[in-house]
Amino acid sequence: MISVTEAKAIIDQQVSSLPPIVLPISKAAGLVLAKDIHATTDIPNFRQSSMDGYAVKYEPGRLVFELAGEMAAGAMTQLEIQGHQAVRIFTGAPLPMGADTVVMQEKVVVENGQVIVDKDAMQQFQHVRERGAEIKADALAMQKGTVLSPAAIGFLAGIGVAAVSVIPAPKVCIILTGNELQEPGQSLAFGQVYEANSVMLRAVLSELGITDVTIQRAEDDLHVLQGILSQALSEADLVLLTGGVSVGDYDFVVAAAKNCGIKQGFHKIKQKPGKPLFFGLKYQKVVFGLPGNPSSVLSCFYQYVVPALGRMLNKDISLKRSNAVLAFDYPKAPGLTHFLKGRYKDGQAMALHAQESFRLHSFAQADCMIVLEASRGDYQAGDAVEIYLIPGC
Repeated sequence: MISVTEAKAIIDQQVSSLPPIVLPISKAAGLVLAKDIHATTDIPNFRQSSMDGYAVKYEPGRLVFELAGEMAAGAMTQLEIQGHQAVRIFTGAPLPMGADTVVMQEKVVVENGQVIVDKDAMQQFQHVRERGAEIKADALAMQKGTVLSPAAIGFLAGIGVAAVSVIPAPKVCIILTGNELQEPGQSLAFGQVYEANSVMLRAVLSELGITDVTIQRAEDDLHVLQGILSQALSEADLVLLTGGVSVGDYDFVVAAAKNCGIKQGFHKIKQKPGKPLFFGLKYQKVVFGLPGNPSSVLSCFYQYVVPALGRMLNKDISLKRSNAVLAFDYPKAPGLTHFLKGRYKDGQAMALHAQESFRLHSFAQADCMIVLEASRGDYQAGDAVEIYLIPGC
């Protein structure tokens, strides 16, 4: 067995980002830009009004102008004015040739075809957006590595970008092992349990923006599992198996992975829950063999799958960490790192009931995972600890 730190280092060293693809900008939200983007033209590419009002050519002392027309946003015909003329103009409209100033409509009176400006309202170049005010042609618009937020997508669309090179979200296949699993909504026969891992994993992947997820079920049979795993490796970037990673007579994940040519990164970590966790790769395909118990599955997902996904996406999606003070005593032998389901408030961390790996109810109430180090024995109330904040809580 290896330590938690060693396991995370192996993932960090061995998992790499997915090859970039080109997507329409409308489908790139949340993804990471794979190439720098430069502006292809000045934006705006004409002098533009930033107010509803009247466009004029500034002359010191002149406050009365002849109304000579109108320019609306989207106007395709250019107007030209003389020094004594004004044009009604709207926000975003091109400035008429000869004009250099816009007077707000609230600062004028229009009478008998004349525009009369308040004496204190005239200031040269006011309310005019110059050509290239947003960005100049050939300027760097956005750097490689930028996460495409809604604002970033809006900015790129606003400078004429229709498609972008991005690191795609991975395709994920979840393989459920275990003959005892029954679908929710069905009656349980003797010896059966409801299958919760697939819906839970699909939900947590969705929170990360990963929606291309398929679910497969495998009988507790090595050859069946091997065939399903081989097919999953041909289609998915990330394969998550649940159950079958321990040492029971029907735990076939490690053997199936070996037979499929998956290079083992590690198997078994000095931790609780999730000691039998498996990690491996086949070329750039990432494989995790998660425990079967739902609480262990989610704990391992947050601690190991999330960092791997961050590497694949070239994006920091790691859980936020904080320091806290324990609000309870916890008996513990040295040797294993413990991840406890807890609640965090006012700097204090409190462990919840039902820490067993098969019990998910306490995880549903938790907003943090409390880390108790492998090197330590018993913990007492008041001891300093690190916690991971659970997303969405």
